[in-house]
Amino acid sequence: MWRIQTPPRPDPRLIGLAVRATLYALPTATPQRIIVTQIVVVTATPTSTPAPTFTPTPTFTAPPTRPSLPAAAPTSVAAQPASVETPVETTTVTPAGAAAEEQQVAVGEAISATKCPAVSAQQFAVIPVSGGGLAHPAELHADLNLAVRGYQPVAAANALFDFDGPVDSDPPQLAGVLAPGEAPHFGQTFQVYDWDWQCAPHGCRAQPLLEPEVSLIALAAAPDARVSIPLRHQPIYADGFKALVLYAEATRITLGYTREDGVTGGYVVHIENFCVDPALLALYTAHAAAGRTELPAVRDDESIGVAALGDILVAVRDRGAFLDPRSRRNWWQGQ
Repeated sequence: MWRIQTPPRPDPRLIGLAVRATLYALPTATPQRIIVTQIVVVTATPTSTPAPTFTPTPTFTAPPTRPSLPAAAPTSVAAQPASVETPVETTTVTPAGAAAEEQQVAVGEAISATKCPAVSAQQFAVIPVSGGGLAHPAELHADLNLAVRGYQPVAAANALFDFDGPVDSDPPQLAGVLAPGEAPHFGQTFQVYDWDWQCAPHGCRAQPLLEPEVSLIALAAAPDARVSIPLRHQPIYADGFKALVLYAEATRITLGYTREDGVTGGYVVHIENFCVDPALLALYTAHAAAGRTELPAVRDDESIGVAALGDILVAVRDRGAFLDPRSRRNWWQGQ
């Protein structure tokens, strides 16, 4: 009964045949041939973009702080003397245009050598300095050497004004610089640069002073006109001395109306672009090198040089602050 009920075992040969039939029945991958008929090479070509163009706008650059750089000499009332700075840089303190500066210095020295007297028969005296003192060498001092500070032309009225406010009873009269009693003939107006005393060992140039509107002005001068100090009644020392020479170069001078060696004690006048008397310059140079305990002093009737370079430039200060030189009530009384 067991044999009858048990199914018969499959024949191994049949099993092998079935396996082979199954395997061989799978489809075989048909190889494909790809024929390349054309190759296209695409090369990316950069598009040329034209460089942007800029229209240069003339500006007055900030000059390097070269202490001996003379201001450009104007040739007439309408002439605009170049700013002493010719180069720098704007608000940066790094001097720029060194080559141009050297060329300008050479031109200024050549002008002085050909137009300024080499000798003088005048005699000047020195007086003792009282108070003050310099924290920087005079030739690098922005309060004494106006070339260090620099200035730029400004479009402003070149005429006298009656400014409001109090007036000193005895301010220095700028009319005395050239021809006392005559109305001034103004030329170009300028703004002097402010000074930052903290940015470098001797400070550095800042933005132009906006107050007052004008801080330096050109005065028309006849060729070889005699240049004197601004007139003032109050003397600073016996024998009628009115002004102390705080700084002098061949074409500029700084006058103080006190005996203080500095600009904070009272009135100070800068006169630029004229030939300083050689005897006065030599006396200042010697006593400045000897320690500045004594400096040259000048009386009203003494000539301090000649206007051989064109218009002269004048700035006036009170206790360090620059004031507008066009004020009739202050510096041109009676004009």
